[in-house]
Amino acid sequence: MTQISSIGAGLYTDMAMAVPSSPIDVSTLGSATVDTTWKDFFDVEINSAGGTKATDTFVRIKNVREFPSIGTPPNIVNVPVYGQSQSQQIQGQSDAPSVELSLNFVATDWADGSILGDAVGDGNQYVFRFALMNSMPGGYSSDAINGPSDIGAVENSLYFWIGKLEALLVNPQLTDATTATVTMSVQSAFFGAFTVD
Repeated sequence: MTQISSIGAGLYTDMAMAVPSSPIDVSTLGSATVDTTWKDFFDVEINSAGGTKATDTFVRIKNVREFPSIGTPPNIVNVPVYGQSQSQQIQGQSDAPSVELSLNFVATDWADGSILGDAVGDGNQYVFRFALMNSMPGGYSSDAINGPSDIGAVENSLYFWIGKLEALLVNPQLTDATTATVTMSVQSAFFGAFTVD
């Protein structure tokens, strides 16, 4: 398929994290602007609770209730100017953004010994993928060799970045499902929007 070309709700939007068997050498990725560099990390989906890390494997962060805005935030500062009716806008110091996901908490996905649970606060950098989709794909691989049977089967727009899984904050609820907030730091620029044809 191609980039999303119609208006619609991103009902099938997905967040995933690449989990190779050893930490990724991100020093060569910071300036990678070729989409295949990023897509290849997301070839084989494994189960967070009991999967085995390997080259080009990934886990999905499931049960998301709410996605944040994805992209580089503006670094514009409004400065009041004496005697003028409008402030002047100047470029300020940009801060590294963070991404916070609100999700329905399933403890087995985040337990000690699970892939996601062990990644929280471990200090390692990971490649993250945000896949914006309006239709349900056959699978979640973004590697071009799997194209038509997975994300490539539907219109999709993919964003990638390097970051860390910094924190997991569980929010117990008495009248609703228990939720959690997952915080990811962003250690690179955002790359995309790419698509799987």
